[in-house]
Amino acid sequence: MAEQTKAYARAGVNIALADDLLGRIKPDLQAAKRPESLGAIGGFGGLFDISRIRLKHPVLVASTDSVGTKVTVSHMAEDFRFLGADIVHHCANDIAVCGAEPLFFLDYYATGVLQAGPYTQLMRGLARACKGANIALVGGETAELPGVYREGEFDIVGTIVGVVDKPHILTGEPIRPGDVVIGLSSSGLHTNGYSLARRIFFKDLGLSVKDPLPGRKGPTVGTALLKPHTNYAPFLQAALKSLNTAPRAAQRRGNALFGAAHITGGGFTGNIPRVLPDNIDVEIDTRAWKRPPVFQALAETGLVSDDELHEVFNMGIGLVLIAEEAAAPALIELARKEGHTAQKIGRTLKGSGQVHLNF
Repeated sequence: MAEQTKAYARAGVNIALADDLLGRIKPDLQAAKRPESLGAIGGFGGLFDISRIRLKHPVLVASTDSVGTKVTVSHMAEDFRFLGADIVHHCANDIAVCGAEPLFFLDYYATGVLQAGPYTQLMRGLARACKGANIALVGGETAELPGVYREGEFDIVGTIVGVVDKPHILTGEPIRPGDVVIGLSSSGLHTNGYSLARRIFFKDLGLSVKDPLPGRKGPTVGTALLKPHTNYAPFLQAALKSLNTAPRAAQRRGNALFGAAHITGGGFTGNIPRVLPDNIDVEIDTRAWKRPPVFQALAETGLVSDDELHEVFNMGIGLVLIAEEAAAPALIELARKEGHTAQKIGRTLKGSGQVHLNF
């Protein structure tokens, strides 16, 4: 067995190192649990006792995603601390906009040659993000794939599962003309648009991660690009509990929050229509909020039109809510209490499921 292990290591897969690194971070992983968690990290499958979820008609909601080429920026900056939070928060937001409470998470870390520094930084950050969001980390996979990834390269993918009572699934069905659109601020690019941002900053402008953002004395390019993805799931759960008291999310009477969109790849025009009825449009006033410095810098290069910037990036708005006009002050105040900045950024009107951007 010892000789076989050595041969496997010579082929590029170091099982002993993988086991050693898992042992180092195991306390972090085990801390990310919920009362419904069963079993231990390292089993053949993650176990979660769904019978303890007290809903009349529980529906599981699942999502899988990655952090894209943000990984490349982390390599350039040699900083992997936030990628774990990025993938957890991205996935949590994707199911939270359906009205779901995130329950458990699984990760997939694939690399050419396993390296202790990036792996332990990322996985500890991932475990902390799960623990902080009350999400059970029930399992995952670390794969060494020499020949698929070059040495030093890796990718991180996450799968999340949440639950929502079927009558309370948030679909956007009750949205009507005259509803208000509220935007919650993002921390930066979150986990989307990095291929374009990298091309502009590092190729077109010839900058490095250590250079300041163009025309600014503030954060470096690397710091701005690596800001972690904001988690909106706890706020959304609190908002739905506070403002929606009707027996079904599909009705207006008794409810005030009718739809939510996570602004990821595709920006405003690609994500908001996913929650609009076919006969409703949304009008966005892009002057209603102040763009974070990284987006100001991207816009000032003149290399990308305003239209395309809002089709690719979140431009400073990571979550969009569509609600009854009268509920706007309560939503904005609740967002503030949850640590977010929110403001009115538009409204709904008769149409065909489109988004109109006013500059």
